[in-house]
Amino acid sequence: MKFAAVFLVALIVSALAAHLLVGDQGWVIINFRGYLIEMSVPGFLIISAALVFVIWLTRRVIQAPRRLGEAAGRYRAGRAGQKLTRGMIEVAEGNFAKGEKLLARAASTSDSPLFNYLQAARAAHLQGQDERRDEWLRLAYEQAPEAANAVLLTQAELQLDRQQYEQALATLRRIEENSRDHSHALALLGRLYYRLEDWQHLAALLPRLSKHGRVKKETINKWTVRVHSENFNRAADGDAVIAEWKTVPKALKSDTSVLNAYYMNLLRTGLHEKVEKDLAAALKSEWRGPLVRLYGLVEGPDASNQLKRAEGWLSKHGDDPDLLLAAARLCLRNELWGKARSYLETVISLRPTPEAYQEYGRLLNQLGEGDAAADAYRQGLGLVAHSPSLDIPRLESDRR
Repeated sequence: MKFAAVFLVALIVSALAAHLLVGDQGWVIINFRGYLIEMSVPGFLIISAALVFVIWLTRRVIQAPRRLGEAAGRYRAGRAGQKLTRGMIEVAEGNFAKGEKLLARAASTSDSPLFNYLQAARAAHLQGQDERRDEWLRLAYEQAPEAANAVLLTQAELQLDRQQYEQALATLRRIEENSRDHSHALALLGRLYYRLEDWQHLAALLPRLSKHGRVKKETINKWTVRVHSENFNRAADGDAVIAEWKTVPKALKSDTSVLNAYYMNLLRTGLHEKVEKDLAAALKSEWRGPLVRLYGLVEGPDASNQLKRAEGWLSKHGDDPDLLLAAARLCLRNELWGKARSYLETVISLRPTPEAYQEYGRLLNQLGEGDAAADAYRQGLGLVAHSPSLDIPRLESDRR
């Protein structure tokens, strides 16, 4: 199209020149180093045009191989792009083997095969072919060493998905060597420590996760709560429990799970009197069912006074199953069997739990009603058997 336009312009210019020169063609004289060249103006124009044409043609001939190579490259790239698209479609539709083949073939003709190899690795992973997956990842690393982190992150994600925790840990530590505080690598490392229940390393990682990691604040809080709860459980004595409490962030000291772990371990280490005072003060400030339940486990110095306080709370919270269970336990400590039975039967009618049935069975055994006690234990065990198992929390929507 461009050549046709140039030719048309040249033709028009030539026609105008011929019209102007038809009367008097004129002469062109060129004197160069003793050589004298004479010709008419039309002849000069024709020779000049021919010379321009020869130069243009020569240039095109010289550029032809390069242009052919570029055209062939565009064709190969187009074909590789089509194979890549088809491969991605096949993988998305669940045809993992076919998709993997298409992605691998496209990589051999692609100018940047990194994406092909990464996607082929995912396709192999979805087929359970871990060795082939790792081979594609090795090729991706060799083709693009500058994208080492991208390859290693992909490998770590796939290893985590396959629960290959030791291999994933080694992979993530390689990223740590290359790029410390890589946000996504830190997030994966945090998830890995959580699954491994490696609370010590997770605790050390939490400040970096808060600063650099791409982890939601809710997840950070959940992991922090779990770390402190486990530290409470491992505390050797009451002083260690109190020392751990001082390290809990202020924002989490009102968290029910943290408080529950704290008070339970104070009870475990024998600090019942402290728990009684602290719980009474906490419940006066804010009423919480789980903390009320703990009040029934406290073996304070004055069981009668403790029961009197609990029954005082019943005037405002008489339909709270946790308070009724606590009152029942305190009645058992005070050997008030009839009142304890009344409280426990009310709890079971409001919210039957394995815990309530266990206490009810103990009471019935105490009263000599062995068959009824056995039936209560069976019903409590039935509730345990039908309780759904809890999943381990993960980042965002990543669930086990």
